[in-house]
Amino acid sequence: MLSYTREELENLLTSIYDGWRDLMDNKSDPRTRDWFLMSSPFPTIAISITYAYIVKILGPKLMENRKPFELRKVLVVYNFFQVLFSIYLFYEASIGGWLNGYSFTCEPVDYSYSPKAIRTARGCWWYFFSKFTEFFDTFFFVMRKRYDQVSTLHVIHHGIMPVSVWWGVKFTPGGHSTFFGFLNTFVHIIMYTYYMLAAMGPKVQKYLWWKKYLTVLQMVQFVLVMIHSFQLFFRNDCNYPIGFAYFIGAHAVMFYFLFSDFYKKSYLRRDAKEKSKKAYENGLLKAATENGKHEINGNTKFAQSINNKLEDYAKSTSPIGETTRQRIIAAAGNN
Repeated sequence: MLSYTREELENLLTSIYDGWRDLMDNKSDPRTRDWFLMSSPFPTIAISITYAYIVKILGPKLMENRKPFELRKVLVVYNFFQVLFSIYLFYEASIGGWLNGYSFTCEPVDYSYSPKAIRTARGCWWYFFSKFTEFFDTFFFVMRKRYDQVSTLHVIHHGIMPVSVWWGVKFTPGGHSTFFGFLNTFVHIIMYTYYMLAAMGPKVQKYLWWKKYLTVLQMVQFVLVMIHSFQLFFRNDCNYPIGFAYFIGAHAVMFYFLFSDFYKKSYLRRDAKEKSKKAYENGLLKAATENGKHEINGNTKFAQSINNKLEDYAKSTSPIGETTRQRIIAAAGNN
């Protein structure tokens, strides 16, 4: 078991502190060092932890004895703002490099004070700031008591992003790893457009059949980021800091599997369950129809068996099941 004298412990702590200060003050990008929230990661970490506490504990407790807020107009305005903000960020990422001269195979960070380099760095900071504005996605879910939307995936995704992006703005505000933000802002333009339309009500919602493809688009995004980041392991001609390639690539892998699991649970399994229910319903309908109205209304063993199955099915799928049961009996009675 390790043991230290007081002096050795003090020297160790001093060494750790000096190393940390050297990293923050001398190894980071001097252009962003004094920007808001950029001096240390701890304020950002504290904000992210507070966010998780609010949406998982404090918010639900405060809403416990309150009715859900009606926020339709607020949501339309908020999501419209996010669409405009995402368009701005995507434009800056495009003009800053990705559609204006950046190499998709290897792009170094331009640490100069040229107008283009400073514009790119500022665009990175605004992308970092946008991760805080996205907290309101979850706040609105809590205020509307849509706790089913405040999933572990949702909270992890929103809570970890500000902390992750902070390191990029602090050390590499530009270059290869900003490809993540370039793709992410494009996806968010589509995503927040969907949310804005969904908030407009049933007249618009009937046209939003493409919701599950948003998740597919996000998974495609993470695959592209993985490929783009991990290619530097084999060829790094521009001498980009390889640690950040690991960092961004690992995030993409983690989010891909989280979103993939969400897609399977929300869409693939649900679709399979709906098909199974439909097949079961059709089987009961066929059996009821073939044996006729009198069999159903009579006291035969078969009629009792069908009715028992309908009762069980109704209980397992209530309230949908009760409607299904009535529809099957009515169909049999009309033959």
